[in-house]
Amino acid sequence: MTDPIADYLTRVRNAIMAKHRVVEIPASNLKKEITKILFEKGYILNYKFVEEGPQGSIKIALKYDPVNKVNAIKKLIRISTPGLRKYTGYKEMPRVLNGLGVAVLSTSKGVMTDKEARDLKVGGEILCYVY
Repeated sequence: MTDPIADYLTRVRNAIMAKHRVVEIPASNLKKEITKILFEKGYILNYKFVEEGPQGSIKIALKYDPVNKVNAIKKLIRISTPGLRKYTGYKEMPRVLNGLGVAVLSTSKGVMTDKEARDLKVGGEILCYVY
């Protein structure tokens, strides 16, 4: 697999399309940090890190509206790919849906959202957009 972040986003996207409650994804430190951000911002219901086998896995409980059965995540878009990395400074930081969405960045201070990166005045690689 050449792009584990794209695989992570695709597994979550496919689980949403199939209306699954839980999705299981192979773990890595970067994927764990992205999962924590999705949970803090309210896009997923819960998560659990399972330390079985050589790699471990992440179990993510997806969040649905109880009335309309609509998922909290509308779109997951991979921005920086292995073939074309996208970097930004804190002054040119993108605003996703005019501040309603979240851009996940990998910075020198760790993985964080666009708002946190702006506050800390650090730039980095734009991993994905979530809204």
